[in-house]
Amino acid sequence: MNELDAAGITDAALRASYRLCRALNARHGRTYFLATALLPQPKRPYIHALYGFARHVDDMVDEHGVSGFAEWCDDFLAELDWGATSDPVCRAVIDTATRWQIPHSYFADFLDSMRMDLTVTGYATYDDLVRYMWGSAAVIGLQTLPILGRADAGIGWDRLETPAIDLGYAFQLTNFLRDVAEDLRRGRVYLPQDSLDQFGVDRDRLRRGRVDEPIRNLLAWEIERARGLYRRAEAGVELVDPTSRDCLRTAMTLYEGILDEIERNDYDVFSKRVSVGLVRRGTVAVSGLTNAVRARRAAPTSTG
Repeated sequence: MNELDAAGITDAALRASYRLCRALNARHGRTYFLATALLPQPKRPYIHALYGFARHVDDMVDEHGVSGFAEWCDDFLAELDWGATSDPVCRAVIDTATRWQIPHSYFADFLDSMRMDLTVTGYATYDDLVRYMWGSAAVIGLQTLPILGRADAGIGWDRLETPAIDLGYAFQLTNFLRDVAEDLRRGRVYLPQDSLDQFGVDRDRLRRGRVDEPIRNLLAWEIERARGLYRRAEAGVELVDPTSRDCLRTAMTLYEGILDEIERNDYDVFSKRVSVGLVRRGTVAVSGLTNAVRARRAAPTSTG
């Protein structure tokens, strides 16, 4: 039985939409795609839909510009309310939102942050950056919670929300640290200006692409901030359904591994894109799969 059959998705057009989202997640989100493979089959298409949609929106930002993207967002939110669309990627995510009763406000907040990428090129303080990361990352974690499920029906969803938000911030901040050079080429800096000022780093110094002591200190500071977020998020892993835990653990391990690699490369985020090596990825994936299979056998049904 494939994932779509296991999830009870039978409509031909809808199946094609979910397959498209899966392909987008596989192409652009290697870590998330690998982690999703550790979920029970009935859950996977819906996670692929959410992450595929996020990638799709990123493409829409580059394609449409400020006014065109604003119109696209308005159209999507109207379609989300209607429950129908002709867009093949949006069709799957609208179906996911309907099946799992995901609040529409999460999608509106996500689109608001994506709009910021068209006009905002920097953030004065970490609090300002958090306002961006709320929509760009935290709400995606919140969207996944109904799909991941709770360890026990007596656990209130509010107990899962704070760790999910922290994990979204941790993932996003890790991306910002890894992608300093790429973001600079697009005219953006996602590290807070007050952090840059604290260590005597400006955009010209970053553009030179040479790792010096101020840049090392800046990146080390932000790495520790990210690790603190991962530590806070860990409390939420045991609160989700046992069959979803290894998905989260694997994603967290691999993403935290990016921080380790930045340090191992002497904080050089300029000469090449830092990534976790294939051997390490394979080791984490095999361990996660072993544990995930064991969890599925012990708890064949999940708690919503």
